[in-house]
Parts: sequence; C-alpha cells; structure tokens
Amino acid sequence: MQKITPQQIRSSFINASRSEAAKLNLPRDFDTLDWESLDFLGWRDAKMPLRGYLVFPDNGGLTGVMLRAPEGGAKKNRSVLCELCRDVFSKEDVFLWVARRAGQSGRDGNTVGTLICADFLCSTNVRVEPPANEINPDPTDVVKRRIVGLESRTRLFLDRVRRR
Repeated sequence: MQKITPQQIRSSFINASRSEAAKLNLPRDFDTLDWESLDFLGWRDAKMPLRGYLVFPDNGGLTGVMLRAPEGGAKKNRSVLCELCRDVFSKEDVFLWVARRAGQSGRDGNTVGTLICADFLCSTNVRVEPPANEINPDPTDVVKRRIVGLESRTRLFLDRVRRR
C-alpha cells in the first residue's frame, strides 16, 4: 500500500457521513506506519473502541468503511477464523465487525458483517513465513498467495458493503 493522507482517508468512506469521517481518530502510529507492509489500513478508534475503520486501495483509488464491533467483544470459549487473512496460527481475537451498507440501503439500517481480526493485524498475519514442507517447499510463495487471498477477500467484503 502506498502512503495516504488523512484527507484521502476521510474522503474514501462509502458508508459514513462527511461529519462522521471528519470526526474519526486516525491510528496513534499513523506517522510511523510501514506502508509497504500493509495491504489495507485498518484500525480501532482509540476514543471509541467499538468503532473500527478499514481503508483499502482499490481500482486506483481508496475505499473506506466504518465498522462496529460487538458490545461484549469476542467470546473466549472458542477460536474463530478471520475471514480476511484466514490465519490459523494467530492467537489474536477475531470480532464480527459490522458495516452499514453504502447509500440508501445503509441509511435504511441495512448492514453486512464479517469476521476480522480485532486489531486489524491481517497484513502482518499473512506475511509470517511458514516452515518449508513437502507441500509448500518455498515459504515466500505461500506468503505471496496469502497476500493475494487477503486482497481478494477484502475486495469481496467491500463489494458486499457497496451492494444496494
């Protein structure tokens, strides 16, 4: 992902009002992000922990969605797989993040949700090289396939938010 500005982020949202986008709190480490290791920018709002944001570079532009986490957080009695990174080794919490649909459908109260790492660590998760084995002798190929899968599944989720 290439470096983006706060203004680009705020203008990318497809399911938030201008005032909601203007009031969002950027990630605390925004000025020091390693942009080259990100497939999307995702973060939880430091002042509103149940609110999250995901900004994805798509078709030469950016698509941003505002998300909401469940009130009680993640249930601790079972493991859940993130739908975006599908990292089976991660010990991070996974939440059912819900996004208001874009356009009139969203204003009418329609939402769509998916399971995403609670702290949006998907880009880091897919870049962890597995040990070489007979099935996957080249760990870098595995990482490349994971990155492509992450981008594809993120795009599919955003398409679901866009549908009216």
